[in-house]
Amino acid sequence: MIVRSLKDIENTDRHVRAASGTWESKRIVLAKEKVGFSLHETVLYAGTETSMWYANHIEAVLCVEGEAELTDHETGETHWISPGTMYLLDGHERHTLRPKTDFRCVCVFNPPVTGREDHDENGVYPLLTEED
Repeated sequence: MIVRSLKDIENTDRHVRAASGTWESKRIVLAKEKVGFSLHETVLYAGTETSMWYANHIEAVLCVEGEAELTDHETGETHWISPGTMYLLDGHERHTLRPKTDFRCVCVFNPPVTGREDHDENGVYPLLTEED
């Protein structure tokens, strides 16, 4: 059994800040736990814009605080995301999130991330393993 708090993660190697400066993420469960998924609490900052494309991962996102506009680049649709709303990137959709307020969410990734990932120039997380 693993018991871990967000406070335990603060300012450790599990507390990742994007090179872009648009978000930070506390990586609660990682690939090294060998449970088949990773679990994160992520905050995207108000007034920023983050374009992403999880070409190597499926991600589910549950908003727990704040509001953001989500644009699906595959369909052109725009969605308003607020607390209690979930979105699932089950088709590896390219998307952009524009938080109107600080946007706190809980994210699940499959395959799990290692904790070292950051978005590349295409918004993609590389597919890393514990051996990389």
